[in-house]
Amino acid sequence: MGYDVMQTDSAYELESSQVLDTQLTSRKFVNLVVEVHERMLEQMDAAEIQELSEEQRLRRAREVLSGLLKDENLPLPARVRQQIAEEAIAEISGYGPIQPLLDDPTVTEIMVNGPDHVYIERDGKLYKQDRVFKDNSHVLRIIERIVIPLGRRIDESCPMVDARLPDGSRVNAIIPPLAINGPTLTVRKFSRVPYTAEDLVRFGTMTDWMAEFFAACVRARLNILISGGTGSGKTTTLNVMTSFVPENERIVTIEDAAELQLQQEHVVTLESRPPNLEGKGEIPIRQLVRNALRMRPDRIIVGEVRGGEALDMLQAMNTGHDGSLSTAHTNSPRDALSRLETMALMAGTDIPSRAIREQIASAMNLIIHQARLRDGSRKVVQVSEIQGMEGDVVVLQDIFIFDQKGVDANGNVIGEHKPTGLRPKFINRLAKEGIELPMDCFRMWGERRK
Repeated sequence: MGYDVMQTDSAYELESSQVLDTQLTSRKFVNLVVEVHERMLEQMDAAEIQELSEEQRLRRAREVLSGLLKDENLPLPARVRQQIAEEAIAEISGYGPIQPLLDDPTVTEIMVNGPDHVYIERDGKLYKQDRVFKDNSHVLRIIERIVIPLGRRIDESCPMVDARLPDGSRVNAIIPPLAINGPTLTVRKFSRVPYTAEDLVRFGTMTDWMAEFFAACVRARLNILISGGTGSGKTTTLNVMTSFVPENERIVTIEDAAELQLQQEHVVTLESRPPNLEGKGEIPIRQLVRNALRMRPDRIIVGEVRGGEALDMLQAMNTGHDGSLSTAHTNSPRDALSRLETMALMAGTDIPSRAIREQIASAMNLIIHQARLRDGSRKVVQVSEIQGMEGDVVVLQDIFIFDQKGVDANGNVIGEHKPTGLRPKFINRLAKEGIELPMDCFRMWGERRK
């Protein structure tokens, strides 16, 4: 599923036209920013600059810029001078040309495809930016600024890296020779204030009665998998689901790059570790899952299952560690079952496929499938209960679906969430936990309106 909208961001388009009025192109603009940055570092070391207040840094940057403009005989309006000075400071203490995009709360993803092509995602749609980097070395310098403080490295011998920013945003970088067009950087941003169930209802991701149902499933300690494609909002939904976990439980989270934003007090956050320069010291997700079982967890939350850790997670679910939550990249709930089976086989054991399916059928209770639709909206499109085995097949039953009717004149998806009219088998388990749901939420839409 791809994007149908590719536009130029109007805000930056306006800014670009104003800058071009002064005969300052995007390329010359960024060259001036980098030149101011480099001259500041020549005159003062980085530590000295960091000790200055923000106002003092800007004043120093403006002084350096004035000298440069005088040398080049290039008059610029005060607004543009201020912007160059601010971005020069971002070169020193921030992340260069992408810093304003990181500061913009409406931007959800930043994509740098080499020095000349920067895109953002806003409201599920892509917009090209006028912002550019000076050259490949400039992009690489910003990437290194992100990964080095985390003990990660990126070079020709290790040209790919996953990392995170201090605010929890997820970062992926890949450089030449693997990235042909230059160093490529992708930043998946997260809201500084975690989204709530009410937020997702307001966005149309789910309905209020679906949120009530999910809360009941988490409190009843069902094992839940959130599936979906890239950028479908799985992690956001997982964050919301964790908010339903009672405060008196001990939660252990396991991730490749820690990004979950749990609000409970008793949380232990574990993060995998890549190999060092000698190719040693790697701690994979699977090892952390095994270790988590020795930590007296009430809940184990795996940010995403990708490999052999799926088997350890299923075995944990089948040995008394109920209430586990995780995500997986899949195209449908049925595909999620096949992928779980494949990942479990990646553990390298000789367990027959049928035995793995039986573990899946007995361990997993619910699959919540999410998708990013053609208008950029993210919605829960299918909620399916795992009911057990019939022969060699794991049986699924849909409880809720998103019924898409079409697309309006503006390209917005028309549709609504509907119950299928089928009650899940685990409703009795909810009742035993003292959790009661109105049966109305499982009735067919037409019956609900009578």
